[in-house]
Amino acid sequence: MSNRTLLTEFILQGFSDAPRLRGPFFALFLCLFAAALGGNLLIVAAIASSPRLHTPMYFFLVNLSVLDVTCACTVVPKLLDILLAERRSISYGGCMAQMYFLSWSVAGEVLLFTAMAYDRYVAICRPLRYGSLMSPRVCAALAGAVWGISVLGAGVNTCLMTRLSFCGPNVIDHFFCEIPPVLVLSCSSTLVNDIMAVMADIFFAMLNFLLTVVSYGFIISTILKIRTAEGKQRAFSTCSSHLTAVTLYYSTIIYTYLSPGSSYSPGMGKVMAVLYSTVSPTLNPLIYSLKNKEVKAALRKVLTLVVKSL
Repeated sequence: MSNRTLLTEFILQGFSDAPRLRGPFFALFLCLFAAALGGNLLIVAAIASSPRLHTPMYFFLVNLSVLDVTCACTVVPKLLDILLAERRSISYGGCMAQMYFLSWSVAGEVLLFTAMAYDRYVAICRPLRYGSLMSPRVCAALAGAVWGISVLGAGVNTCLMTRLSFCGPNVIDHFFCEIPPVLVLSCSSTLVNDIMAVMADIFFAMLNFLLTVVSYGFIISTILKIRTAEGKQRAFSTCSSHLTAVTLYYSTIIYTYLSPGSSYSPGMGKVMAVLYSTVSPTLNPLIYSLKNKEVKAALRKVLTLVVKSL
């Protein structure tokens, strides 16, 4: 503990030391941040203001938007500060807090994708029982489990990080505090952290990914049994947006959190982190609204009210 107290802050290396790149990077991430906040808040407002969208699928979509906003707000403001003012230092407490909220949002999104896959499975494979299997009470229980388990998992991982000693160096080869690059800096044994990280990866990533794949296996099998092309297209359109979002998210998460610590690549880790912490929250509102006439109609209604109020 005495060694750890000697290190009161970390230095985030960021993307590049080249001054000419800071301006373009700042503009890029500022636009992505604004789009992520604006898009997800509009989705929440549109669903809340439209009674026709008060269904389980859109209930989970509101939860996803909240988690996307949490993830973006955890990572991007400090990144913009680094790019604009070159303030690369972050306090020990600030680093642990950033790690906690990031782990919480990532775990929450993975669990939520599984709940959304179950919702699509029931809607397509068990349509006659949809009302009972996805009742408001069931939806509330699923959402509560998502938030509760993700909060607990993030808390355990963060508490395990606080027991480590950091004697130096204190330069994190990343643009925010993430578990893999911070673990590398520890001068004490990380065996317990590594074991818990593997257990968390098995549960949050591998198990939930497997459940999602199995759900879509049943969904695709059911769709193929539909005789008319129009029926197949209508059934597939109800889950194509979710499948796109899941594919984008898992492709980045699996690399970041399932790669062995010894093989962790800082450069590729930064690229993957950009995708799931900024690009994914920006694209999710577009993915879920572009092909959905009801959501687009609700968004137009909200935007009209906003314009009139201005």
